[in-house]
Amino acid sequence: MAIGVVFFLYAIVPPAAMAAVVEHTFVVSQVKMTHLCNETLVTVVNGQFPGPAIEVTEGDSVTVHVVNESPYNLTIHWHGVKQRLNCWADGVPMITQCPILPNQNFTYRFNVAGQEGTLWWHAHVSFLRASVHGALIIRPRRGASSYPFPKPYKEIPIIIGEWWQMDLARADWAIAHSVDVYFGASTINGKLGDLYNCSGALEDGYMLDVEPGKTYLLRIVNAALFAEYYLKIAGHKFTVVAADANYVSPYTTDVIAIAPGETVDALVVADAAPGRYYMVALPNQSPEPDPQSPVLITRGILQYRNVQEALGDSSSSEMAVAPEMPDDQDLLTSFYFHRNLTSLHHPQRPLVPTRVDEHLFITLSLGSICRRGQSCKRGGSDETFTVATMNNVSFQQPAVATPLLELHYYNTNSMDMLQDLPDKPPMVFNYTDQALIPPGPKEAKLEPTSKATVARRFRQGSVVEVVFQGTALLQSESNPMHLHGHDVFVLAQGEGLYDAARDTAWYNLVNPPIRNTVHVPRLGWVAIRFVADNPGIWYMHCHFEFHMTMGMVGLFIVEDGPTVDTSLPAPPADFPSCGHI
Repeated sequence: MAIGVVFFLYAIVPPAAMAAVVEHTFVVSQVKMTHLCNETLVTVVNGQFPGPAIEVTEGDSVTVHVVNESPYNLTIHWHGVKQRLNCWADGVPMITQCPILPNQNFTYRFNVAGQEGTLWWHAHVSFLRASVHGALIIRPRRGASSYPFPKPYKEIPIIIGEWWQMDLARADWAIAHSVDVYFGASTINGKLGDLYNCSGALEDGYMLDVEPGKTYLLRIVNAALFAEYYLKIAGHKFTVVAADANYVSPYTTDVIAIAPGETVDALVVADAAPGRYYMVALPNQSPEPDPQSPVLITRGILQYRNVQEALGDSSSSEMAVAPEMPDDQDLLTSFYFHRNLTSLHHPQRPLVPTRVDEHLFITLSLGSICRRGQSCKRGGSDETFTVATMNNVSFQQPAVATPLLELHYYNTNSMDMLQDLPDKPPMVFNYTDQALIPPGPKEAKLEPTSKATVARRFRQGSVVEVVFQGTALLQSESNPMHLHGHDVFVLAQGEGLYDAARDTAWYNLVNPPIRNTVHVPRLGWVAIRFVADNPGIWYMHCHFEFHMTMGMVGLFIVEDGPTVDTSLPAPPADFPSCGHI
């Protein structure tokens, strides 16, 4: 069980301004779980899958004692928490901290000032995120009555994930070595649902009991490694009110598209006829010629209380109503869902900066590296292995004994392994030419790449604009890009090739959605803007775990400013040492 102790800090301040320290202990260990007739050793927190939710109020401080009883080195990342002047707690191994070794522990301390909504936490080592994760819920300081939408009767975390029947560290190794692996089932709140069975016995599904006429706030998280999901509830609509802990203009829809790393808050009114309704999560995928994966749907049930009394004696055997789902290759539903979001006018909403200091154009691709030497056959040859790239460079984890953030803070000369992330790709070509997807002579000329620890430095307070361009090189998948330590304004998105002369004219500079994870559509682009005002070294990466493992990563280094309030403080006194890694 999680230890959740709240210490109130009393001071001469009004009650509404009082903050608290919310304290948890996370024991990371391995437990045996049985699904699909197989017993699997699973790495979890406090014996739970998903792990415990952290529930706080805006302005609170959080203390989490992580006790590592697993066989793996690990860190915990607090996804979407801005970590203002606190990069040390961001939880990226050998970038911001040494990993927590087996049989060791470490305490994370951070605050959640200026943020409201749903975030989450997860392991940031290999594929362990698949089972080491949980919700992080930040409520308004003045209580639920201050939500900018009708007060919900209840708030329900809905975590979409995956069930893996293999060792997750081995899955990570396999992907890094161009060996295909895949999960065994999709899950809602850790339940596989009745589309899966073990020797004829149906798997349990998540059950949500509702009362007629009541409004429920679903706090939806995509914790999956491999897929964006479509979520629907038969007979009901969603009113989307927030995304990535930022309020949005209320948007009514019957389907939610949510990519790995994203969160969506949505109101659901229990206004259907009493009965049972399936809640379905379906993973989407790019169409052929991209490789095709099994469509592993999961479903739970929304059930009205006293449904048996309302429907008569036959209700217990009555089947639940199923929603009509989009096709798994229908990616326009995702495109329009994301494009329809705008930010809500709210006291906490910042203004979009109009001056831009730095422009980056970043292509997101696959490429290849020779297994031996500098020269080899391309175009699907077994002489290469596949990597993921940003501007044709695949990220290489630094071979250092001290985390880069410490080297940066102490201004050592030991960071010369860093290579600049280019402003633009080295070659201009038709990035969305689908003839480049299958291996062949045309794409073979474009796939050679290199590995390097790529980073980009920004002056304190710089306004940075980044255009992410999806490509068709060896695959045409979408890319959920996550920036640590900052929220970003999503100015525009489009299909096909980005054209600055055409597309900047319709940037939304009034009320763009504010996100920490940006969904770059298949064979399309997204333009974002952010203020680099949080000193430290911040991970920018694709939240498809296979793309991150394959190298779709860059470091954004924000330099110190001239004042204490714009400079990174010293590391905590109890910061972990690397020991023998």
